[in-house]
Amino acid sequence: MPDSIAIIGASTDRSKYGNKAVRAWRQQGWTVYPIHPTAQEVEGLPAYASVGDVPYPIDKASFYVPPRIGLKALEGVAEKGIKEVYLNPGAESEDLIARCYELGVTPIVACSILAVGAHPAEY
Repeated sequence: MPDSIAIIGASTDRSKYGNKAVRAWRQQGWTVYPIHPTAQEVEGLPAYASVGDVPYPIDKASFYVPPRIGLKALEGVAEKGIKEVYLNPGAESEDLIARCYELGVTPIVACSILAVGAHPAEY
């Protein structure tokens, strides 16, 4: 089974990084689960209100939400058994990083689009 990633803060707006990430990871062959509280789909993929709503295992998550929202989402990430999260620019905070470690989740403070081998300007 291919690797999978949840894009927390996925967007239906193609100019937003939460949308660019969905396209970048998908283009690299990953199974992508867009996480958005109200969208039904993002880039033709079914969207889920939370990672807990995804009925499949998820390998990683990438945060495109403000840290205060990320702190709330992180609890569900840990419960889902996701062990690594990307905290993209603007999504990171000292409190969120510390909470990751408390929950046994490894934070990666970096742009996940670059990490998957793409560049945001491509999208």
